[in-house]
Amino acid sequence: MASQSALEDRIRQILSEVPDPEIPAVSVIDLGIVREIGAREVVVTPTYTGCPATAIIERSIRVALDAAGLDQVRIRARLDPPWTTDWITAEGREKLRDYGIAPPPEGAAATGLGEQKPTLCPRCSSSATEELSRFGSTPCKALWRCTACGEPFDKFKCH
Repeated sequence: MASQSALEDRIRQILSEVPDPEIPAVSVIDLGIVREIGAREVVVTPTYTGCPATAIIERSIRVALDAAGLDQVRIRARLDPPWTTDWITAEGREKLRDYGIAPPPEGAAATGLGEQKPTLCPRCSSSATEELSRFGSTPCKALWRCTACGEPFDKFKCH
């Protein structure tokens, strides 16, 4: 079994280098899109069932696995349970912030308190922020603005 565990660790490392096509600063591992890693199968869940990047994500994972000589590993999509922002890793939240996107607070989707907590500006960390539009650059984000520094930014919607 140690070899299976080593293979799963290797696959996780490979996938930690596969960027999300819409937010290249984070990997598919960081976003929690990769649900399960096995020696024979990788299970992925898109951030939205109609996410236009789903095919690109699966193709990028396939290319990365094939390049590593792991063409026998199957990729399977699973929609149930649906992806939640709670699956974004702590490292992923930090990478989003560094990229200029406000991540949802940890555990916000599970508690239902995500929209009640103050949104911090990813540039200056001020809580003096306001939502401009529920629709941001992608369906999973909303457009916000910091009234302290004046900068607009995307915020991941809690779900």
